[in-house]
Amino acid sequence: MWARCLVGGGASELGLRASGRRLLRALGAGCAGKRQASSGDWRVCWSEVREERTEQECVDGTDLPSNQSSLEWEAKRHTGLTVIMLTNTTQQVPAKKTPLFDFHREHGGKMVEFAGWSMPVQYKDSHIASHMHTRERCSIFDVSHMLQSKVHGRDRVKFMESLVVADIAELKDNQGTLSLFTTEKGGIIDDLIVTRTDQGYLYVVSNAGCADKDSAHMKARLAEFKAAGFDVDLEFLDAALIAVQGPSMARVLQEGLKEDLAKLTFMTSTVATVFGVPGCRVTRCGYTGEDGVEISVPQSRVVELTEKLLANGEVKLAGLGARDSLRLEAGLCLYGNDIDETTTPVEATLVWTIGKRRRQNKDFPGADVIVPQIKAKTARKRVGLVSSGPPVRQHTPILSPDGKVIGEVTSGCPSPCLKKNVAMGYVDAAFAKNGTAIQVEVRKKAVAATVSKMPFVPTNYYSG
Repeated sequence: MWARCLVGGGASELGLRASGRRLLRALGAGCAGKRQASSGDWRVCWSEVREERTEQECVDGTDLPSNQSSLEWEAKRHTGLTVIMLTNTTQQVPAKKTPLFDFHREHGGKMVEFAGWSMPVQYKDSHIASHMHTRERCSIFDVSHMLQSKVHGRDRVKFMESLVVADIAELKDNQGTLSLFTTEKGGIIDDLIVTRTDQGYLYVVSNAGCADKDSAHMKARLAEFKAAGFDVDLEFLDAALIAVQGPSMARVLQEGLKEDLAKLTFMTSTVATVFGVPGCRVTRCGYTGEDGVEISVPQSRVVELTEKLLANGEVKLAGLGARDSLRLEAGLCLYGNDIDETTTPVEATLVWTIGKRRRQNKDFPGADVIVPQIKAKTARKRVGLVSSGPPVRQHTPILSPDGKVIGEVTSGCPSPCLKKNVAMGYVDAAFAKNGTAIQVEVRKKAVAATVSKMPFVPTNYYSG
């Protein structure tokens, strides 16, 4: 069953109703994030508002329960963005709220449902203004919806290495690494950051949209380890998490720290008192390509800390819209779009996340599939794409010069910094070399594009 919805920049609000027993989802909407609820009844996407009216197609997807008879499409106009929500009119899962929910509303945050949470997609500034402010100065992002956990016990490293591809044992105290949970078939369950602290535990942060899946996966392995007599335990945290990102971050944050930030390099971490708030874990990392930190802070003090950071004129609040375009310019994957359980680390060009010792020993989940791929190569590969003209969105077909379908776009948007379209997607390996001329099919027309090296915008991670 097909339905059509017109989403344009002219109307402030538009509602359409589609009836039937199938869940409709937006195709070509450039989903920066999406999650299917446990009942399979909603998704959320957002796309750039164009000056002209834009026709988007909706295709049937997941079965609804038998008692569901109608669905409602809503498109709510925000500055620079349209938020498209598909909701079941008779049954809806309440969105969870971060400790900053009321704070966002008070500061003009436009709230949307994302990964089961009510999150700000943007504030009073436009999406592009917020994006550029992060590149030029400093922004705060609420990432409290992310899953934070600690792994305790003598066998914590062995436990974590039974789940991920990284060499956790080689990490120094307070050093972290990006890693991947993988299946025995080589697919990616989620991406995560693991930090080996000097306080006797591993600190782990993984994606909000995979929180239920990740926690269940870790608990199942924990039960196996405990049954085998290993000393390991798992703790899920209820702390808030904020990301402070941008070139002026260090200058802003240093005012509230006794510790010298110059000694905290990319992917290292420390526990500190930040602007008078004790017990904060400060990790130098982020999802924008800029110098930045993520600060895990007690829920009861996160509003206080955020207000103190905002007291500096360099700092503004930023939402999910800017976070998505920033990460795409930096060539960073979004789980569910660019990587999932159908993609391997080799196909996703994430081989660098696999520790050398782990490759040699082939002792991580899916190693028998993944390690041979490293030498033998794969039939497809994740690549960057640049083009001009109409924006390139998720699910856009990628074509060879003679018009043959050779792949599909997984993420795409107009780049505020480069003033052209950037995207990533998977293509047949023969077309994966940087500089290769290809095409993308936008609105039934072939548009010239070029395979490009990522990141599209140079990263500014602090190495000391």
